[in-house]
Amino acid sequence: MRDAWLLAAGTLTVLRWPAPARVDRGVAARAMLVAPLAVAPLGVLAGLVVWTGGLVAGPPLVVGLLTVAALALGSRALHLDGLSDVADSLTASHDPARSLEVMKGGTAGPAGAATLVLVLGAQAASVAALVGADVGPVVVGALVCLSRAALALCCARGFRPARSSGLAVSFAETVPRTAAALTWLLVAGACVGLAMLGDLPWWRGLVLAAALLLGAALVLERCLRRHGGVTGDCFGASVEIALTAGLVVAAVP
Repeated sequence: MRDAWLLAAGTLTVLRWPAPARVDRGVAARAMLVAPLAVAPLGVLAGLVVWTGGLVAGPPLVVGLLTVAALALGSRALHLDGLSDVADSLTASHDPARSLEVMKGGTAGPAGAATLVLVLGAQAASVAALVGADVGPVVVGALVCLSRAALALCCARGFRPARSSGLAVSFAETVPRTAAALTWLLVAGACVGLAMLGDLPWWRGLVLAAALLLGAALVLERCLRRHGGVTGDCFGASVEIALTAGLVVAAVP
């Protein structure tokens, strides 16, 4: 389990961790399952920014933008890069080979740039709505962590890699479906806990969990249909859209 933790934390955060002693498909599977816990430092960072912003009565939208910026720096913008590449690939061509070629290009086109603006804007505005709320920092920090459960879904068995090389080859189809399902049941339980912590009806937590899952599943479905499988960029895009969906729902009074 130590290797899985080091692999997840080293990949998903900017923090320096020792290299895992061994990396195989079993370690990769466990790394994806512990991803929500491994990014706890990012959740704490986001929560601290929101808490500090509320404490000093900073402009909510500025606090939201600073939170988004902190998350981008804390993750090396890894997921944002994936989101941009996926957006460009999905608008480039209906041909899977051409779509994958565009994704591999690495430069942001008009679709990728527009998607980043819209997604980051939605995240910042949603965080702004939570600034000053008693449980706002906890909700934002928790959603940062819970959104990483998208990785267990994307790496579930049956979702093959779109290429014969690349990051997805090492992680795709490593997570048993039962383990992925259990992960999301735990996410649902955590979301219900968040709702009750904020004095909201328990079913609001289920709506929040559904938003996280739907956001991740939507990206996964589009990538499977267009590319014929998953890629590392698909993983990142799923995380970002899941987080955005969760924040938007959480921001609803």
